[in-house]
Formats: sequence, structure tokens, C-alpha cells
Amino acid sequence: MSDVITVRSPYDDSVLGEIPAQTSADVDRAVAIAKAVLHDNPLPLWKRAEILDRAAVRLAERCEEFAQIIAKEAAKPIRTARVEAERASGTFRFAAAEARKLSGEMIPLDAMAAGEGKLGFTLRVPIGVVGAIAPFNFPLNLVVHKVAPAIAAGCPVVLKPASQTPFSSITLARMLIDECGLPAGYLQVVTGGGSTVGNAIVDHPDIALITFTGSPEVGWGIRARAPRKRVGLELGNNAPCIIEADGDWKTAAAKIKTAGFSHAGQSCISTQRVLVHRSICEQFTTALVEHVKTLVVGDPLDERTDVSALISRSERDRVAGWVEEARAAGATIAAGGGLTGDGLLQPTVIANATPGLKVCANEVFGPVVAVTAYDSLDEAIALANDTKFGLQASIFTCDIDKALKAVRSLDFGGVLVNEVPTWRADHQPYGGIRDSGNTREGPAYSVKEMTEIRMVILG
Repeated sequence: MSDVITVRSPYDDSVLGEIPAQTSADVDRAVAIAKAVLHDNPLPLWKRAEILDRAAVRLAERCEEFAQIIAKEAAKPIRTARVEAERASGTFRFAAAEARKLSGEMIPLDAMAAGEGKLGFTLRVPIGVVGAIAPFNFPLNLVVHKVAPAIAAGCPVVLKPASQTPFSSITLARMLIDECGLPAGYLQVVTGGGSTVGNAIVDHPDIALITFTGSPEVGWGIRARAPRKRVGLELGNNAPCIIEADGDWKTAAAKIKTAGFSHAGQSCISTQRVLVHRSICEQFTTALVEHVKTLVVGDPLDERTDVSALISRSERDRVAGWVEEARAAGATIAAGGGLTGDGLLQPTVIANATPGLKVCANEVFGPVVAVTAYDSLDEAIALANDTKFGLQASIFTCDIDKALKAVRSLDFGGVLVNEVPTWRADHQPYGGIRDSGNTREGPAYSVKEMTEIRMVILG
């Protein structure tokens, strides 16, 4: 049927279900409902907070159910999927806190003679209908990072989940409406393709704000297409991790085992470029390879699995092609590089990687880590900054002067010291610069983006 989309498992291609292939007319109806509910049934702060608190509790109670959905539709290993569900519950809690303290400020109008006798203050009011376009790689928590702040701000949401991973969003919406008290018009899921539903959301005149997570090409295309809307973009990265000779390189290698390969590297801040001081590069690479060889690759529902399938076979083949390009250019495939018996890409470590390789210059979004040796910290910082991206970077060092130099010189939205660039707290100001985006996520920051300042003057 042409009016449905069949959703298949990325792991074994089994059919998980069908979703409607909706159209621009469905977006029109959803936006009309959202506008009406915002006008007729505005949510007071206490009710927003109450809904968000209930959502945090219910999601925690249903953690295993959501984890199973994530594991099946995204091929995210079940243990990792549980972590995502737990984080999403926490994201709701942070949003509830923001709903309780959302306020304006007093403006001292009598600071000028004409303002004597007048009282001035601001209110934070909902910006309007929010159009949310979500990615496949964190099909629950990144959706919650859009929906929860919108509820806290009092904004209704029209949500387009990724067509590969729609069931997390659909189940979440039902939970919020049926179990948490969210009025139905405040969250509507519209499923379909980017060229139909996605474009309709971007172009709709009654959507005030668009929040998008995905590729830079699509994201900046949205920004250009909607110059009069507020558009928040959280995009790609090729996260660098600098390891100085005085740093704890053994701990770094152990952490990168997870940070470079969790969810098969399909994270915007997956550790991708590892820049290691030449004096310890061989030792570090050996340790990293030993760690990576212990990773279990297989069925996402198997409790033992660490790494499973990429979201599609075409993505698997693209990443495998980039690995072959590196091999042909003279880099060393120190671990992995091929396919398992059931067609999954093996976790791969590329040694002697040079900056011009695709696995260094672009975002791999696959289970690949590239190791490059350097001779001085200035060289390492220059290599890290030599990118069109700018989301998060990190350095391992025991020297506070080197750490502070990196903090001041690494041109990224976030810089971590003695931690991998893949680490994120859900309430931090998370986001990047250049091709990595133009906003900061985290409920406290997203809520402000989703409100307007209204000036009030009492004469």
C-alpha cells in the first residue's frame, strides 16, 4: 500500500509494523488543532510541572518496555537502550523543574525620568506551535529533549519522528496523553517522509519554532528555508579526543571502548578522532585494540551484545567504504574492518590515520575510531580544530596548564578534561558551532528558546 510505511528491524530486516505515510494535509490538521488548544486551553505552570513529573515517574516504571522498543527499531543493544530510557525520565524531571521556575524579570522603569511612577516587568509566554523533527539514533531521549521543554514552555508540539524509529514517539505520546494528563492537542505525532511531512512542518506559516536534530545538510537547508522562524539545529560532529603523554591513556582507552562504539558509533558525539602524543601512541593503540576486540557484536536483544547493526545496510556499506578508503591510502586497520557472519560491521580501529581521510574529515556515524599521532600540544589542538564541525572535544592530561590551554583553544561548544567527548549530562547547555548547529539543548536552555519575552508596563 502506498499510504503506509513498513518499519523493519535494522538487525535482521524483520517487519516490526506499519505506520501511516501521512501528508501535508495531515500536518495542516495537526497545526490547526495545536493552535486551537493553545488558545482555548493554555496550560498554567503548575499543570505543566505536574504533567512532566508524572511523565518522569511513568517512564521510569515503563523503562523496560521502552528499552525493548528502542532495541528493536534502532538496533540499539538492550543494555544501552535501558540507559536511554532512564535518561529520558531524568530529562522530564529537569523540564518539570524549569516549568516551576519559568519567570520574567523586573525592569526599573524609573531609572529614567519619564518612567517615574510606572512599574515594568516581563513575562515569558509560549512562542506558539513547535514543529519537532527527530532523529533515529536516540528515538526516545532526543524526542523528550524536544517535547518536555515545549510542555514546560506551554507550547503544543507537532512531532515528526524518524521513519525508521517511530514507535518510541508513538508510545511516548500515548503515555503522555493517556496517563500523564497532557491534553491531546499538545502533542501530535505525524509520521511520514522528510519531503512530505518534514517539508510541510518547515513551511507551515503557523509553526513558530522548528527544532531539528540530524544531518548538517538537511539542518542548514531547513534554516535557509525558514528564515523568519526560530530554528534550533543540533547536527553532526567528528569528535576529537586528545591524549597527552602525561594523561591517563589507559583509562582513556577503556572509555573509548564504549565512547567510540556504543550504538555502533551512531551518536553526534561518538569519539571518532583520537589524537595521541607520539611517545605513547603505540602503547595506547595496542590497549585500545585489546579493548575493542572484547566487544560482542550481534543481536540487540541479547544481553551480551555491545554493538549491533547500523540503521540500514546502505549506511553499513557507506562506512565500510570509508574504511576501505583509509586502508587503500596506507592507514593500518588495527582491529575490525570487515563484516561479521550475519553482515554486521565489525568495530574498527584505524591507526596511522591522516586528516584528509573521510574517517577523519567527515562524520563517520559508524563503529570506527581513527588514531593519529602528534608531536606537540599545539599540533594536537590545530588538528582537533581543523574541522567544519564544533560540537564537543576533550583532552586527557594531568597538567592543569595544558588543560586550561585546551579549554581556551579548542573551538567547540563543549570541552571536557579527562573525559571522552561523548559524555553528556541532559541538563547541560549541549550544542555546537559551525556545521554542528546553532543552539543549546538541555531543558533550561530549550525552554527559553520556546518562549517569547512580553514587556508589561503599569502606569
